[in-house]
Amino acid sequence: MKLRLKAISREEHLAFVASRSAVSHMQVPSWGDVKPDWRAQSVGWFDRDGRGPERIVGAGLVLYRPLPRLRRYLAYLPEGPVIDWHDADLGRWLDPLLAHLKEQRAFSVRMGPPVVVRRWDAETVKDAIADPAATRLRDVPADANDPQADGVVEQLRRLGWQQSEEGGADGFSAGQPRYVFQVPFDGQSLEEIRGGLNQQWRRNIKKAEKAGVKVVEGGYEDLPAFYELYRETAERDRFVPRPLVYFQRMWTALRSEAPDRMRLYLAHHDGDTLAAATMLTVGNHVWYSYGASTARKREVQPNNAIQWRMMSDAHERGAGVYDLRGITDTLDEGNHLVGLLRFKAGTGGRAAEYIGEWEYPINRPLHRVFALYMARR
Repeated sequence: MKLRLKAISREEHLAFVASRSAVSHMQVPSWGDVKPDWRAQSVGWFDRDGRGPERIVGAGLVLYRPLPRLRRYLAYLPEGPVIDWHDADLGRWLDPLLAHLKEQRAFSVRMGPPVVVRRWDAETVKDAIADPAATRLRDVPADANDPQADGVVEQLRRLGWQQSEEGGADGFSAGQPRYVFQVPFDGQSLEEIRGGLNQQWRRNIKKAEKAGVKVVEGGYEDLPAFYELYRETAERDRFVPRPLVYFQRMWTALRSEAPDRMRLYLAHHDGDTLAAATMLTVGNHVWYSYGASTARKREVQPNNAIQWRMMSDAHERGAGVYDLRGITDTLDEGNHLVGLLRFKAGTGGRAAEYIGEWEYPINRPLHRVFALYMARR
């Protein structure tokens, strides 16, 4: 069956997203509004089997980033597109995409197939951190493997796609995280999920409750309070913070599309805001997106309190998975990101490895120039 690809409206795109149990928050139309430096376009795949009217069978959000002083673009589909990645013939999906993007004057295409290769249970991750012989999560035997993912990788290579270079030594890439930590909710009661937390997590939640930590949902007017904590976190954890206007734009864009698409939580203690976090929802998938906290009063455990409130709310609204997003691949105790890995592993969920981001150089000379430019940045 041949597939036809064309640009679609936001309404068509949203209707397709609503027909799926879960889609990445970076593959909904409003995500393009969050990225004003990129031009956004929704595309859809349609079947042509001749049996009844043409119907949409896949969709994607394409972000176009212009090359300075040239009318040529990097086309990026973060954590997408949303297609049948286990189709035995991926070419019938990706070839029309490349043809369309070439018409749009893209010189290179980057995408992040939402395909999981392996998973590690929380206990496996905990043991790996404690093992001095283990240096990388990728080298630790997984508790679950998906053999279909290998077939996806083989097809991509055969079709001329190249795996993007990994980012820094800590396992984070220049694009979206390859390694994430997720807590499965399907079929579990809230009591069972709480029972899956490790002992330290359960103890810290009780400490926060006893100390009088109150976690509340905030609104647009609370974003500056979140941002103050976020800036402090950026300085402490050595990363470059986004500006406040980014989060304000994110709030307006996502919530205009769906009121529950983005939520803000704040943890208060005796009138002092100690932690804040944002939560995103598409279908039955919930993401802990951005978190921030102060170094003050850490003994009252506001971070555990805010996460448990978010997990509880996500479960109440029918979430199938609670996604804590990126984790480091390194297991070196000297790396400050291992503390974050340990914190997330305390939820009792599972670490997951995706097949990573892939590139297709439509114009090889421009692709090489852009790669050099990005390497210097």
